[in-house]
Amino acid sequence: MDFTDVDHLAEYRQQAREWVERHVDPDWAEQQRTSGSYHTPALHALLAQQGWLGAGWPAEYGGTGNDPDLAAALFEEIDAAGLHMDGWITTTMICRTILHTATEEQKAKIVGGAVRGEVLIVLGYTEPDSGSDVAAAKTRAEQDGEEWVIDGQKMFTSTAHMATHVFMLTRSNPGLPKHKGLTTFLVPLDSPGVEVRPIYTLGGQRTNATFYTGVRVPDSARIGPVDGGWGVMHVALVFERSGNGGRRSGPSLPERVAQWAQRTRRDDGTRVYDDATVKERLARIAVEAEVARLLGMRTAWVAASGGLPGTEGSAAKLFSSESAQRHHWDLLDILGSEAVLNREAGDAPLSAAVEEAFRRGVVGTIYGGSSEIMREIVAERVLGLPRTRARN
Repeated sequence: MDFTDVDHLAEYRQQAREWVERHVDPDWAEQQRTSGSYHTPALHALLAQQGWLGAGWPAEYGGTGNDPDLAAALFEEIDAAGLHMDGWITTTMICRTILHTATEEQKAKIVGGAVRGEVLIVLGYTEPDSGSDVAAAKTRAEQDGEEWVIDGQKMFTSTAHMATHVFMLTRSNPGLPKHKGLTTFLVPLDSPGVEVRPIYTLGGQRTNATFYTGVRVPDSARIGPVDGGWGVMHVALVFERSGNGGRRSGPSLPERVAQWAQRTRRDDGTRVYDDATVKERLARIAVEAEVARLLGMRTAWVAASGGLPGTEGSAAKLFSSESAQRHHWDLLDILGSEAVLNREAGDAPLSAAVEEAFRRGVVGTIYGGSSEIMREIVAERVLGLPRTRARN
């Protein structure tokens, strides 16, 4: 494994920037920020139409001939333009899971529909009484002939108000231990009995509470074996927790703060950057960002080699989310009291980029598995330490 920081996408970046300049509406990023919906249907449809969503996916399941490296550069430029693609991110997680766990018919239908832009999948794991302990799900699925009837509630089903399907974990056999009585389904969100209610977060994002009352789905909507949902979920959670090891086009947020510190003077005439404690904080941030990058690269290498980066993804997710919160605190301190101004104030440093990142990052150590869960995985599977609680 060679983790030298070489930009393998350098030759594609200019072409990707030109695509973004031609096709991306500058108002889309502001619409996402003000609405809290981190998905733009017009952009998604355009990417599907031009074959970019299908780049790198197997041809037998709808993959296109578009260059995967150019597609990767394109997605990074879209990110640099301030646009989120949360709907495609969660769809990609589940499509990768489906390639590992589903039938050939399901792979062709679901993955093919996703790369054509017809299928948009969100995650239905968390419930009001169970956060990171997803195996404690109480949403019931009862078989009725060739159909299943689903009743229950899911929390934080982000993008559900714009998606076509929810990938859902259900309790199909309450008589079995909690990890063994689970079954996963891909449920159409336009089914009778589905209700979506908005929840607005501290970070400004709209997520949702979703309710399922007598929702009927055919057995063909089941992903994996009956009562074998935990095995499917294990694959899905690996992909959710695994970073892509990629880079962001343009200067990072700490680099922007460093540039601000070099050109900004305090009341005594000295630059903010001349403060030794500021330099020390920025250096520590740079070191930890490199560690997070390397952990992400290792995870990406395992996935690219055909493996499931379970412990690697957990370690990367733990370190990157914890260090990101430390970085946001330090960056707020460096900017000073004006750093807490929001964008509407007009004179917030860096257009409130640090303040917004700080609010969004608060949940980083919770979703996708809390830091406590990640530490348990690393302790048991990497360090070989004994479990601290009984397994159900």
